[in-house]
Amino acid sequence: MTSSTLPPGLRLRTAADRFHSSLGWLDSLHSFSFAGHDDPAWRGFGPLRVINDDRIAPGRGFGLHPHRDMEIVTVMVEGQLEHRDSMGHGAILRSGEVQRMTAGTGLMHSEHNPGPEPCRLLQIWIEPSRGGLPPSYEQTALACPAGSGWTRLIDPERREGAMAIARHVQIWRARPADHDTLPLPTAAPAQAWLQIINGTLELTLERTEDQQQPAHTLTLGPGDGLGLPAGTAIGRVQACSDDVDLLVFDLG
Repeated sequence: MTSSTLPPGLRLRTAADRFHSSLGWLDSLHSFSFAGHDDPAWRGFGPLRVINDDRIAPGRGFGLHPHRDMEIVTVMVEGQLEHRDSMGHGAILRSGEVQRMTAGTGLMHSEHNPGPEPCRLLQIWIEPSRGGLPPSYEQTALACPAGSGWTRLIDPERREGAMAIARHVQIWRARPADHDTLPLPTAAPAQAWLQIINGTLELTLERTEDQQQPAHTLTLGPGDGLGLPAGTAIGRVQACSDDVDLLVFDLG
């Protein structure tokens, strides 16, 4: 990521600053504190607690393990992942598909790469609006082909086929073509987070909350994340490569 001085209140998490874990079969980059990594300055952003960029070797995965009182969203980037859980669900999550789980009062699940190639996924944890909810599971294929604009993945009203979680949060994904410009899909949210999966782009912010800051342009690369405080007027992104893939979170 390159820029001049960041506007006040923005929180930049560069790809190089993420925590790194490697187990041989698992290579994982953590945008926020996770497992054995803890940094008080990076324990999440608003209700967003985890963004893990995981690569899992063929034939390997996570055995049965528990979760509780967390909304878990998985975005498949490459390959496939087999999911099984204590609610009786068993499914294959393939590239381009999205899964969400309400862990609620507690569930067990496993994740395994059944394919012949490594798989890559982003696992996202978001705090629910309240604890003690019934566990639930859902997955869907939402077309977001290369060269596309915004696709809703998570939406409280389930618009355009999106799924909903137990928090008033929206998540979009886009894969614009090189030089394409997209207005960002949310204006002056309570809080927002941008996560670059692949590629390089320029983000233009029209102004900050006090309306006295000039427009500001940041260059963000693969793995970079940016937190925007309440009231930031979000402008647009322009793809600077042909492989741009990004998520935008409106954190309610």
